Amino acid sequence: MAIRNASARWTGTLTEGSGVLRTGKGGYEGPYSFRSRFEEGDGTNPEELIGAAHAGCFSMALSKVLADAGHPPTSVETTAAVRFEKTDAGFTVTQIALDTVGDVPGIDSAEFGKHAEAAKANCPISRLLAPGTEITLSARLA
Repeated sequence: MAIRNASARWTGTLTEGSGVLRTGKGGYEGPYSFRSRFEEGDGTNPEELIGAAHAGCFSMALSKVLADAGHPPTSVETTAAVRFEKTDAGFTVTQIALDTVGDVPGIDSAEFGKHAEAAKANCPISRLLAPGTEITLSARLA
């Protein structure tokens, strides 16, 4: 079984400190801060990285579902809008809106949408997040 790693280093207080997020294989390293997470400051934040992971996982899952159905895609491009808001329990990821566009020869919009819904239900990151997070999907052909 694969084990994937990532790390974070934070120095200082919550509001005045800063940190660095890294993926285990060195594919990504970037700064984060209170401002980049709770305001509009430079850098990234954990929620953006969750969105990137979800968009990447979903795109791969949809590509597989389409190919298995005899419609290998030329491309699948997905964005994930992660809603991060204060609730009674504290700051929470409450919704992720996936928006995907597929370049898939020989398929109509209805069939593409059906395969996109199947990919959403079965992508590992969707399965991880779905119990506590509303996941919506907009799927269209290029």
